[in-house]
Amino acid sequence: MTDQADTDRFEILVFSDDSSVRREVVDGVGRRPAKGLPLVSWTHAATAEGVRLAIKDRAEAGLAPFDALVLDAETKKFGGMGLAHELYTELDDRPPVVLLTARPQDHWLAAWSKAEAVVSRPLDPMSLQEAVAAALTSRPGTVVPAG
Repeated sequence: MTDQADTDRFEILVFSDDSSVRREVVDGVGRRPAKGLPLVSWTHAATAEGVRLAIKDRAEAGLAPFDALVLDAETKKFGGMGLAHELYTELDDRPPVVLLTARPQDHWLAAWSKAEAVVSRPLDPMSLQEAVAAALTSRPGTVVPAG
């Protein structure tokens, strides 16, 4: 018998203009964000336009939206906070957002972006996993594993 968590995958987009930050997120979250949750497939974007195109391409291909977005608030030109807020106002069903901020004091500003979770730098893998798992399980129809 195949476990549903082994056959399904979460599709997550990670956005940062710094490839080392994207790598740190992928490595920090690991293969699955929490015990009992499906494996993760990652899409990388280095620009806000790349995020917009990835979301548009999935919709045009008839694919389900991303299960979550991990957005770097410190990205130059147009950062994750502004992008999260833009997507919140423009999309009918914006995926849950995990926002990466420079410092804990930025949480109040992150609230404006309507992010479901905020993780401050330096990125702690456990905090990152917990935030991503919480964002993923906040979606309607997602089953939160017991224990």
